[in-house]
Amino acid sequence: MTHRILLVDDQREVIRLLHSALKTLKQKIEIIEAPSGEEAFLEVTRSKIDLVVIDYRLPGMSGLELMQKIITHDPDTQIILISGTKDKKVREVLKESGAFAFFEKPISLTDFLDAVERSLELKRTVLPPEGENGDSDAHKNLSGLLSKFRKSMEAQVIFLLSDQEDVLARAGALKDSDLEASLLSALMGIYRGGQKVSGFIHQKDPLSYHIFPGGDQDLLLVPVNNSHALIVAGERIVERGKVLDLTDAMMILKSEVEHVLDAMGVTRSSLEKMDDYFETEDSPDEEIIEDDDSSVELDTLLTQKKKLKTTEADSFWEEAVVNKTNLPVDADKLSYDQARQLGLTPEDKP
Repeated sequence: MTHRILLVDDQREVIRLLHSALKTLKQKIEIIEAPSGEEAFLEVTRSKIDLVVIDYRLPGMSGLELMQKIITHDPDTQIILISGTKDKKVREVLKESGAFAFFEKPISLTDFLDAVERSLELKRTVLPPEGENGDSDAHKNLSGLLSKFRKSMEAQVIFLLSDQEDVLARAGALKDSDLEASLLSALMGIYRGGQKVSGFIHQKDPLSYHIFPGGDQDLLLVPVNNSHALIVAGERIVERGKVLDLTDAMMILKSEVEHVLDAMGVTRSSLEKMDDYFETEDSPDEEIIEDDDSSVELDTLLTQKKKLKTTEADSFWEEAVVNKTNLPVDADKLSYDQARQLGLTPEDKP
């Protein structure tokens, strides 16, 4: 049996993220999209929809209004609400609305997918109940999470690194393990450069993908937050036909890793610390190497320097004129006075 799921949000990137996440489920589902409540309700009236995922803030009717219309039309339709609102009263209303589940943005995609399976009474593959799957704890730790995504991406290895280049978790292995330290160090240098650019443009959350295709293995570097990054390596994983799916998968993995790190109490670098970092980078305390002899000469000149007066300048040139007769004479050349006496100067010509 194929279950039909309707995604309702006016933010295209949210729709795309949820759509990509739902495609990872090993279930028979059909995904429909709508950017507004009016278009969503039209879809509901046209044919049977099993689950509707609704953003609270929509153009036109609100998510709650759409929910009430759908329930009135078909009480069996399941509803999941999502919202990025900071209003506590609104969040409480959404939690108490009667929807099957409510998620605040940014959404934990693992929890979201588990709620989808539970709402449709599907076999739970994302977070199996205790005792049903011996590997249920794998989704609750970083290594298990990376291992799951590595297999789905058909990658050779996925690393999670801190900004200090510590490998916090990994799944798989590089083709040439001897190059691991050098490769990871170089990639984290690029990560720090991206962080610096994000700081210059006042980007709150880093969002810069770095793709290296076509070598012995393809590489993808994705920042998780201001202090962690994900690195993926594999053969031909960023080919033209695969790169979009891979980046979508990385968005999902990034979101999941963030939630796991938060649950573990791993703190991120604050924006203030990042500003300090950028300031330090811009004005490094470098050792200046000087030539000893030239440095002494320069100090002597600076110590003896004085302002040259106009009268001193005039006397200099007067002295130079007086002393011109003392200059060495070239036997093969005539002086100006000698030329004048011979009538060779312009003014003596007829």
